[in-house]
Amino acid sequence: MDADLVAVLRCPACRRGLTLIDRTAKCASGHSYDLAKQGYLNLLPSASTGIDGDSAAMIGARTVFLGGGHYAPIRDALILAAAGLREDDVVVEVGAGTGYYLAGVLGTAAGRRGIALDVSRYAARRAAKVDPRIGSVVCDAWRELPLLDDSAQLMLNVFAPRNAAEMARVLAPGGSLIVVTPNQQHLAQLVDVLGLVKVDEQKERRLQESLSGEFVQTGSEVVEETMRLDRTAVEQLVMMTPSARHLNHRELAHQIAVLPEPAIVTLSVTLSTWRAPQ
Repeated sequence: MDADLVAVLRCPACRRGLTLIDRTAKCASGHSYDLAKQGYLNLLPSASTGIDGDSAAMIGARTVFLGGGHYAPIRDALILAAAGLREDDVVVEVGAGTGYYLAGVLGTAAGRRGIALDVSRYAARRAAKVDPRIGSVVCDAWRELPLLDDSAQLMLNVFAPRNAAEMARVLAPGGSLIVVTPNQQHLAQLVDVLGLVKVDEQKERRLQESLSGEFVQTGSEVVEETMRLDRTAVEQLVMMTPSARHLNHRELAHQIAVLPEPAIVTLSVTLSTWRAPQ
């Protein structure tokens, strides 16, 4: 992580800006945070230790599945929605995982910078290696984000927690927020068969309630495609989702083994765009 990326971060202890000196991020109050050897910065407050982020196995499955291009329609839609980005804009992704979507939105503009935020250190390790323009940071999305006020022009939130007040604080006036949420049809062919977590029927209402006090909605579109997945891809898909935390893996393997191959599975999400007040 280079000094320009650290310069948009703030100390989680005192909220003062951070400066990179050698491999240590320091604030004027004397707090310091060493870069991990894998290149990420851990800014998770000590009070948040013990939070369960995605495991190494979940991140490994996500890396392979996304690398197969199965969720490329989501990434392409994000790139299109972010087409107005300028050369030197800062893009922050909350719950960035491996950095797959963030790297796509940064595109080829050399001056753009990205900050990948995730509570999982395994995700942070992956995101730190995706693109040198991305700074990877471990933090808790439900607490104060370790970023300076008005420091980002665009924020991404894909299947991730949404702390509206903090996202509004970090976005510059007039900045944009792009949110991706699953629809009822998303992975419907697998939900009952494999016992996956179902999409909340009130998700759209809860999204509106959580964001409308801080942002103005500027658009919404459904991204829907049919995926043809072999059984290995189905297993990777399940293992990268929250369902992986509660499923019996031996039973899951048996259930997947009797699926047709390829399995026809629906990808269905809503991409909504929001703007911070001027």
